[in-house]
Amino acid sequence: MVVPELRAWRAARPHVVRVARSVGPQLVRAAEAVKPPLVRAAEAVKPPLARATGVVKPLVRRPSTVQFTTGAAALGLVVAATVVTAAGPWDSTGQRTAERDWAASRERAGGADHGSVSGTSGKEPAPAPSALSVLAGLGGSVGSVPSPTEKALSGVLGPLLDNPALGTDRAGAVVDMATGKRLYGKGADTALTPASTTKIATAVAALTAAGPDHRIATRAVLEPGTEEVVLVGGGDPTLTARKDAAGNASLRDLADDTARALKSRKGTKTGKGGKAGEVTLSYDTSLYAGTAVHPIGAGNTNLAPVTALMADEGRLDDSSSGPADRSDDPAADAAKKFADLLHERGIRTTVPGTSKASARAKTLATVKSPPLSALVERMLTSSDNDIAEALARQTALASDEPASFKGGGAATREQLKKLGLPLKGAKFADGSGLDRADKLTAGLLTALLAEAADPDRPELRPVLTGLPVAGFTGTLSKRYAGQPGTGLVRAKTGTLTGVHTLAGTVVDTDGRLLAFAFLTESDPPTDAATTQQGLDALASTLAGCGCN
Repeated sequence: MVVPELRAWRAARPHVVRVARSVGPQLVRAAEAVKPPLVRAAEAVKPPLARATGVVKPLVRRPSTVQFTTGAAALGLVVAATVVTAAGPWDSTGQRTAERDWAASRERAGGADHGSVSGTSGKEPAPAPSALSVLAGLGGSVGSVPSPTEKALSGVLGPLLDNPALGTDRAGAVVDMATGKRLYGKGADTALTPASTTKIATAVAALTAAGPDHRIATRAVLEPGTEEVVLVGGGDPTLTARKDAAGNASLRDLADDTARALKSRKGTKTGKGGKAGEVTLSYDTSLYAGTAVHPIGAGNTNLAPVTALMADEGRLDDSSSGPADRSDDPAADAAKKFADLLHERGIRTTVPGTSKASARAKTLATVKSPPLSALVERMLTSSDNDIAEALARQTALASDEPASFKGGGAATREQLKKLGLPLKGAKFADGSGLDRADKLTAGLLTALLAEAADPDRPELRPVLTGLPVAGFTGTLSKRYAGQPGTGLVRAKTGTLTGVHTLAGTVVDTDGRLLAFAFLTESDPPTDAATTQQGLDALASTLAGCGCN
């Protein structure tokens, strides 16, 4: 059989070759650890893969972000057939290298609180690849693939979760993604501090409320009868003033279009050399309500003040991920940069001041963020706190709630309630999980992941494809070294002092797609490295367990 080469694959092929060469040595080291279960899993998922290919086939005609996700099975067949010999066991499990690289060529990844990741020069984490084995299970039909039994899972996971090194409070849950049935639970309905696994709830709520194709606009408007130009923030955390926008909304492009529009206006006053005269420049951050300062306090390197207008996440260096010193007033800094850019384009401005654009203001220029689906993937892969708080406010706006910390929390609960998810004991104090007042259960986290796998909710698929891959991407890139879960576990991490969490998906050795969540909390705090190793062992054990 000849598999036609998709246009998406042709576009991505040069990137795939480059990445395959760069990650080859790491993949070879992981091969021996994961080869036996991969062989068994590959045989088990063939039938659902064929069905998943049929389901997504009509969707690959227009490669939007959501269709990347739902069309992963078809694209993955090409990847597996073409790159597997060069890239080793990672691609033999169906990781969508081609799709990952295509996404990387279109938009920048960025992060915040968990530091830089390997292979990215300490600046920007690689976008997460997606696993065919995961997406193959989304059709809901698993054929003859057996499901783990509750008794067997309790026998292997129970002793690991009972390990005192994990802390004083521990909870865990495992759910069959095809059926939604809980297969294991220990304290699964007890609410604990989730740390950054809160971002899973934020992602589901944002995609449900605003939709995966929603883009956040930043505008420059002109007040009628005046020479006042207002820079209107729409809440885009990925707006950039850098020369290489890498697929993000560009403040430079906005300045280009604004200057062009001003110069073309009839009756516009001009200065020497035909340059447009001075205009009054203001900036509008009124879209957001409440305080901009997170409860963790001002000056935190993990998060800038949350405002509707910022450029490059308010970073004071050239980084795009990891902790960094932040501006105390990102909106004012972005407006000043916009003024400088206009001046370079022949438009003189006053010193920017705050204002609010009127309903009569005429739009001069607009730039838009990548779609929400892409922002969700970036947020989850690199645990980006700035994106998380922005998505919580987009959820609030779409839910007619105030765009504030409180409003975002209320909107998140409202959206998850609409989905019929178990919210008893849950509390959403922010979108990022930096607030210790957040409370989630292991049962809710696994239910969120199962909802994202529902064939009737393709708009939620970025929640799965954005999860970091153990040993390879995002916040799991430096974990699982030499462990059985390498390349198989996909999970969101969560870390605060005394709090460690891990929630994600895994395909077990029988080829069954499972969702898991493990939460630990301890006062006094346990050793962070030991606790994280304990959580990794739980997920790896699940990956290596047939347990039926």
